[in-house]
Amino acid sequence: MSDAAPLIGEPLALDLVNTRQADTDMLTTPAALRAWLELQATRFPPAREFAEAALTDADLAAVRELREHTASALDHVRHGTRPPAGDLAVINQAQRAAPAIDELVWNGQVVTAVRIRTGPAGARLAGWLAEAAADLLADPGVTKIRQCEADDCVLLFLPAHTRRRWCSAARCGNRVRVARHYQRHRSSGESAG
Repeated sequence: MSDAAPLIGEPLALDLVNTRQADTDMLTTPAALRAWLELQATRFPPAREFAEAALTDADLAAVRELREHTASALDHVRHGTRPPAGDLAVINQAQRAAPAIDELVWNGQVVTAVRIRTGPAGARLAGWLAEAAADLLADPGVTKIRQCEADDCVLLFLPAHTRRRWCSAARCGNRVRVARHYQRHRSSGESAG
């Protein structure tokens, strides 16, 4: 299925993987990457900073490479098989390229720890996304991730309910139900005639 808007609302690493749909890549330019980050800003606090940064083609390439290795590793791990070592190495290297620390700050009343990454904006972005991928891949719930059951959809989701079958009821669920309804009525009309 090709839809103009990316699916968001899943764990960040899944949202990243889902920017590559069956016949559409949502991350083809730095501007497209910034637009996707804007969509993530309410759920992923550093996203707004990255959306406002001067991201380059090299930064985009790093995010796309990370996405491909995350998708490959995820496909293995969710099926209970060993992911390729190269996929894990790319994810680990992206985290190492922009180390994370818990920076201590005084907020006027207490000391709080704020997680930050160091380095250029593109490396920090890839580091945050790699950390999200590592968290998802190491989560025991990763085996519950499913692919949408619509024939032409490749999007992944983590179902909150065991009966969920589609990436989104509005995207694929309604379309599949309408097609089934049409097929049932078309078949019953042919047998009556």
